[in-house]
Amino acid sequence: MRVACVGAGYFSRFHYDSWARMENARAVASCNRDITRAQATGLSAYDDLTRMLSETSPDLLDIILPPEAHASTIRTALAAGVKYMICQKPFCTSLDEARQITAEADAAGATIVVHENFRFQPWYRTVKAALDAGRIGKLQQMTFRFRPGDGQGPEAYLDRQPYFQKMEKFLIHETGVHWIDTFRYLLGDPTHVYADLRRINPAIRGEDAGYVLFDHPDGVRAIFDGNRHLDHDADNLRRTMGEAHFEGTEGSIRITGDGAVHLRPFKSKTEETLRGPDTWEGFGGDCVHALQSHVISALLGDGVLENTAPAYLKVIEIEEAVYTSAAETRKIQLGINHP
Repeated sequence: MRVACVGAGYFSRFHYDSWARMENARAVASCNRDITRAQATGLSAYDDLTRMLSETSPDLLDIILPPEAHASTIRTALAAGVKYMICQKPFCTSLDEARQITAEADAAGATIVVHENFRFQPWYRTVKAALDAGRIGKLQQMTFRFRPGDGQGPEAYLDRQPYFQKMEKFLIHETGVHWIDTFRYLLGDPTHVYADLRRINPAIRGEDAGYVLFDHPDGVRAIFDGNRHLDHDADNLRRTMGEAHFEGTEGSIRITGDGAVHLRPFKSKTEETLRGPDTWEGFGGDCVHALQSHVISALLGDGVLENTAPAYLKVIEIEEAVYTSAAETRKIQLGINHP
């Protein structure tokens, strides 16, 4: 499949690297308003999206842009007849905009996959297999402690993604949304959420710490415990970005900062390693490549697409409920108290 990319900022390097390693897809062009960045990819470079789409006729457009650019970019692609797109998260600027864009794509017969890559991290795939096999009995609760250690002081985020400092909604909208989706993947859609969010660093606009409690089916509770000021035990704080625990009636599973997965049977002091430490030097256990490979395989007939735009709307609904809960200091029942 011929792939064209729009966007050549910080995170795009992982997209381009993945396409370069793909067996059944080939990146043919890059578009960026600063054409020198597009040229740096080594692909045919453009600073005009309409022209790129017209001249390259891609099978798939990879949208590697901030939320503010999603709607206009998708509409331009739809007008050019593009039928398949991958779009980075957060998807669009609001739930209403995401719903509208999803409807427009559906009307045009186009498919959008949201680039929600954390569920493709290999440690979560290992945990999913263990949970599905009943390795720890009946799951009762899980916790993820988000501790990237990058949020202290006036220079926080400026060396990598300076726009982080200006985001009105930050901890959940930019990063916590990854775990909203991952919790859904592992545990099913939550029925209720309760959130307590706060800002610690005065140099930024949005929240950078907080707790979110999710009620999932079958009595399972999940906690996202996030604090960007604090760290965890890892040589690379951006590999897992924290530590996870899954606790069931017959044992528990933990994900450590090195990407390893360990299972301890109930009342035992001995652990079984389900997955050893991760050795990938890039981002998140090569989850970008796993996601993009999944999309290409599914489009070529092998498997069912995960996180198409209609399905991903649920993630945005949950995110909005989290912010409503924090603002109103109350537990939100999803689908009833919130759209």
